[in-house]
Amino acid sequence: MLFNHGDIVMRILSKRQVKELVLYSPQHIARLEKAGQFPKRVQLGSNRVGWVEDEVLEWLEIRLARREIPDRHS
Repeated sequence: MLFNHGDIVMRILSKRQVKELVLYSPQHIARLEKAGQFPKRVQLGSNRVGWVEDEVLEWLEIRLARREIPDRHS
C-alpha cells in the first residue's frame, strides 16, 4: 500500500510482509513492539494494521550494522 504525502511516498507493509522481511512470528513482533524494540504499527482501519516500510528497513539496517562491530566478549 502506498501513501502520497506531498513529495514523500510512503509504503505501508502488511503483517505478512513484515513477517517475511524480518523472519519473526507476528507474536514476537508484537512483543518487540510492546517493549519499544520494533517500529510501532499504524492502525489503518478497525481490523487492519501496517508498518511504515522505511522504519522497518531502518530497524533491519541497525541490526546489520551491529554484525560488523566485533564482539568484545569473544
